[in-house]
Amino acid sequence: MIMGASASSVWYNLRVQHPCREVPILDYDLALLFQPMLMLGITLGVALSVVFPYWLITVLTILLFSGTSIRSFFKAIEMWKEETKVKKEMERPRAFVSSRGELLIDTHEPLILKEEKTPMVIQIFLFNLRWKMLTALIVVWIAFLVLQIMKNGLIACSTSYWVVTIIQFPVALAAFGYECVKLYKESKKRRDTGNPESVCEAAIDWTAPQLMFCAFCGVLGGTVGGLLGSGGGFILGPLLLEIGVMPQVASATATFVMMFSSSLSVVEFYLLKRFPIPHALYLMAVSIMAGFWGQFFIRRLVAFLQRASLIVFILSAVIFASALTMGVIGVDKSIRMINNHEFMGFLEFCRSQ
Repeated sequence: MIMGASASSVWYNLRVQHPCREVPILDYDLALLFQPMLMLGITLGVALSVVFPYWLITVLTILLFSGTSIRSFFKAIEMWKEETKVKKEMERPRAFVSSRGELLIDTHEPLILKEEKTPMVIQIFLFNLRWKMLTALIVVWIAFLVLQIMKNGLIACSTSYWVVTIIQFPVALAAFGYECVKLYKESKKRRDTGNPESVCEAAIDWTAPQLMFCAFCGVLGGTVGGLLGSGGGFILGPLLLEIGVMPQVASATATFVMMFSSSLSVVEFYLLKRFPIPHALYLMAVSIMAGFWGQFFIRRLVAFLQRASLIVFILSAVIFASALTMGVIGVDKSIRMINNHEFMGFLEFCRSQ
């Protein structure tokens, strides 16, 4: 479901312009920064999903999703207040002095830019594509996919199994390190020259602690995504908002990265024979339609009300609903397992793979 919804959202976002700049709505630098660590975390999460007891996964899900939802909700309130201030400033009458020294009061409505000729959808689509960065993302995805396929044909915990597993770390660190160096050097260069413009959509200085924090959040989000098959978007979306990315760009970039990470989760769970194909195809078809029309209506609503904070409110509500739903289902299943005297401990790693 996550893969289908994210793929349809990416298709929709590629046909949408950036809300205020002449740049793609997808931040490829942030995508390449987070994607390798997310995918590394997913491989760890999928392996742990067959080892961890069900009750522990439920508890971790409730704690993580609840905390993320609360933080996103307060972030949305801050943005709502800021948007209200901006609206009041725009509606306030402005006084100015004419060339003859007369004091004039401007009581007109806030200045609204005249609508320029809208580019064709195909032009926006091509403009939002950056083939060099997209190729790098696809190469990283293929590298992890090949390693998962290779690992699936090996005996669990054999020497070759661990070699293939360990190879994932240098692959992820190489891609992550390349983007880290790029962001760090460019950010340092701009600070030294007094240029206040951000390197990418994130409104932070890319220092070593910031980059390490992003790496930790990427692995954490991927691990949770691997445990639940969610692709890590519930961590990445709020994280992008936290580092200053606009809600529209944060939503588009998070779903873009989720398309890669969730598809890797699907492949890994398929190799582990953890879901029925017909059922998965049906849910994917439903989620594709829901993702596309959800993006359509939400963006129309944001444009109409001129409040991007609505995206953050909706994100917070979805995460909270997921925590509540997974919590109820998880508690109910755990109680039934206890009543049936089923095993509630950790499974042996090598036998469970």
